[in-house]
Amino acid sequence: MSRITPFASPLLLGFDAMEKTLERISKASDGYPPYNIERIAADSGAPERLRITLAVAGFSEEELDVSTEENQLVIRGRQVEQGERDYLYRGIAARQFQRTFVLADGMQVLGAALKNGLLSVDLIRPEPARMVKKINISVSQ
Repeated sequence: MSRITPFASPLLLGFDAMEKTLERISKASDGYPPYNIERIAADSGAPERLRITLAVAGFSEEELDVSTEENQLVIRGRQVEQGERDYLYRGIAARQFQRTFVLADGMQVLGAALKNGLLSVDLIRPEPARMVKKINISVSQ
């Protein structure tokens, strides 16, 4: 049985990587940590921004890592166990996570801030310059 993909059209050339990215995204379904994505309107000439906010209560700045790898924003959290403790009840586990967001071409990370247990990462997509390129046609005799 052959599988039909959204990029199977012969008119869509060079979209193999995008198809693989969509497959990878559909398999990632872990809901931890919860997050919001919001649009921040453009003001006084600055372009529109996006803000991703993750609930990372219990993580310090040293236990969080925000990086870009190719066209992905990767946010990791690693907590280490705090030595030997005698818990009567343990409802908060030291849990590691990795949350990945695929970025469109041209997206840039402006910065990240940790405040009140929320990690905010600001993104911007500058307006691309509209470009028309004339292709010369060669004629062979």
